[in-house]
Amino acid sequence: MSKFNLENDNGCGWLNQIPKRKNIKTLNENLISDYLIVGAGYTGLSTARKLSEIDSSKKIIIIDAQLAGEGGSSRNSGYLVDTTLNDGFTSNRDLKNYQKKVKIYDLGIKAVRKYVKEYQVDCDWNDCGKYFASSKIEDENKAKSFSDLLTNLNFKNQILFKDELKKRLGTPFYNVAVYTNGGILLNPAKLVRSMIDTLPGNVELYENTQLLNWKQSNNKIECQFAKNKIITNNIIFCTNGFLRSLNIKQNYSFPITLTASMTRPLSNNEFKSISSPQEWGVLPIRPMGATIRLTKDKKILIRNTAEVRNPNLMNEKDLKERVKVHLSGIKKRFPNLPDNLIENSWSGIVCRSGNGSQIFEKLEKNIYAAGCYNGSGIGVGTFFGEQIALMASNQQTEEISVIEERKKPNWLPPQPFLNIGIYTRLAYERFKARSET
Repeated sequence: MSKFNLENDNGCGWLNQIPKRKNIKTLNENLISDYLIVGAGYTGLSTARKLSEIDSSKKIIIIDAQLAGEGGSSRNSGYLVDTTLNDGFTSNRDLKNYQKKVKIYDLGIKAVRKYVKEYQVDCDWNDCGKYFASSKIEDENKAKSFSDLLTNLNFKNQILFKDELKKRLGTPFYNVAVYTNGGILLNPAKLVRSMIDTLPGNVELYENTQLLNWKQSNNKIECQFAKNKIITNNIIFCTNGFLRSLNIKQNYSFPITLTASMTRPLSNNEFKSISSPQEWGVLPIRPMGATIRLTKDKKILIRNTAEVRNPNLMNEKDLKERVKVHLSGIKKRFPNLPDNLIENSWSGIVCRSGNGSQIFEKLEKNIYAAGCYNGSGIGVGTFFGEQIALMASNQQTEEISVIEERKKPNWLPPQPFLNIGIYTRLAYERFKARSET
């Protein structure tokens, strides 16, 4: 059975909407740098840009084991979030911690918005808000509790029920939802591609360049690759779901594999059959329920599988099984649409912590790490990249203080106990959310 090649599957619906990049460079010589950034997603690219702004004379190198921006940065659902529901905060019991969390989300949105405006980025930006929804009317209490929490934090929101949701979403599937005005929908691949294309001139990007090991030596950091090495004054790890594989904060985060599908554009008649709604995004009230979007170009994206597995080991049969789940989720919501809608399917990695908090810290002298965004990497990752660059430049900002006030990721048990626990938890949540997939 042939392997489903994550690095070059060309199946990501977002990536298929943009042209392939040319002139991709791979490391082929020994180099010396002031800063080495590991990982060329939102965080790494944002870090590089900010370091260049701080001091354009510094030599800055970014390396990525795959192609820049084509990991989790392009493989997500395209939500730039201002609020989250399924991360332990559904009531006023932990209001202060949730307030700290949404402050970081807000700073993340501002960071991305500033970049998009400054560089006039076309990424299908839409300030349309989002829905936290359920097909089960018994989830009304959870919706009301979350709505009260948002109201106490001065977030505009509405509780909506079946008839209004049908008008807005084009489906009678959902019975209750909390609509929040904040949050943005966008094409994540277009955004991260722009960040690559606008890198400053003193930033060198090397792709398909995997870091094998690294060590400190005489106040320098020596990084070994397949054939060459880089000696750097500072190293910044921005690999999100792959922090563990580089022995960074191993017992504080873990990767989860998510698989998504995207349909072809709906025809005019198909679009009319679902009431021709405006672009929308739905997140589940119940953990492990489906994340689903109607995009600007009338495509439906659905993601309703989360697993403890290496996506690089997924074969074609495995992928087809997950596509069946995706198609079933679409048909539950839009039974009149045809069965042959799905055009692209792909997997990607999201990084989680035990308590929903992120990694942002100086590990040792001249060694820094940022990641573990718990599914909120577009905004938080961009923002953390800017701030880790400032920290690595020995600057302290109000924003860094905000980040450092958050809860730190809690300690997690070692393998195999961690995977057993995660698998059990996912299975439990999947069972509870079986109606919402």
